Amino acid sequence: MNKGGAVYITTNKHHTVLYTGVTSDLYSRIVEHQNKIDPKSFASRYNANKLIYFEPFHSIEEAIAREKQIKKYRREKKINLIESINPEWQDLFLEL
Repeated sequence: MNKGGAVYITTNKHHTVLYTGVTSDLYSRIVEHQNKIDPKSFASRYNANKLIYFEPFHSIEEAIAREKQIKKYRREKKINLIESINPEWQDLFLEL
């Protein structure tokens, strides 16, 4: 049985940083970002702990493929993607 996954984008308080990641447990991963479990990680160093975009997938492989696609996007295209579902850049963590 395939385990599902999600691709997500987080940002910092001033929306100057965009971090794209993939996980099989989105809720736990965002909690890790918020608590800076790995202090040397990009998300920790740049305080990218506000969940502003996510896409669920049936398999982790699909999520990884989508993450690779999004990581190639220029910032403008990432912003358009975020604003297509979250025009106010609200923290979506409470929706999980």
